Amino acid sequence: MISFPNAKINLGLHVTGRRQDGYHNIETVFYPLGLSDILEVTPSPDTRGHYTFLNTGIKIEGEPSDNLCIRAWNELNKIRPLPGVSIHLHKIIPSGAGLGGGSSNAVYVLRILNDLFQLGLKVSELEAIAGGIGSDCPFFMHNKPLFATGRGEIFEPAEIDLKGIRIVVVHAGIHIDTARAYREITLAEHTGSLRDIIHTDPYSWQGRVTNDFEPGVFAGYPEIRYLKEQLLDSGAFYASMTGSGSAVYGLFDYEADIKIIKRKFPGLFLWDGIL
Repeated sequence: MISFPNAKINLGLHVTGRRQDGYHNIETVFYPLGLSDILEVTPSPDTRGHYTFLNTGIKIEGEPSDNLCIRAWNELNKIRPLPGVSIHLHKIIPSGAGLGGGSSNAVYVLRILNDLFQLGLKVSELEAIAGGIGSDCPFFMHNKPLFATGRGEIFEPAEIDLKGIRIVVVHAGIHIDTARAYREITLAEHTGSLRDIIHTDPYSWQGRVTNDFEPGVFAGYPEIRYLKEQLLDSGAFYASMTGSGSAVYGLFDYEADIKIIKRKFPGLFLWDGIL
């Protein structure tokens, strides 16, 4: 069974406080993108509940057993013992970029396994398992624009219309460790509610819809700040880092000349699409 786990961006990201469980409370809008990996899960002749894992495309660092695809398999296997499977992940979404690729991979594995072996688990049950794998995993069970609070797992509708807007995503190949980024963040004072600001005209967002991780990441990696500045100089009406970094994106008018924009980012991972 083949699927295409997609990426996401954050439209604003406020870290509102530390929690007793070691996590942080946030408020953000998750917005799905068409950028995706390719995931294939097939039954294996080995029926003893083993798995094999193959990674092609962008290489994922670390042990295969640490991959979120395998964590998803293991978590579901604890609840419903599974037959053996072969998992092939062709990685296109950069890792450590704030695009949610690993979380999306995990959720799509859960969904495929549920369908492949007819486990009959409800969406709410799969969402609970996903939440134990990663804070932004539950979003990918819904995959539509959502305003998120708590650890990023409490949702409400986000009536945001970005249809027809062009997005350009740039990644300089810098991997930002999410856990470390949260440990090092300085909590900021927010002058307005993101819930309110995000529903204003997107052309007024710059400087108002903010990402609390930008100051710390930009201080350590000025080249990421430069990418954001280049997007704005190229005509983006809004540009931001997504998640805890390190990818940045710009929102442009539909008529923007993508060829001219691409020339400003030679040799970097670059993706564009229409929202």
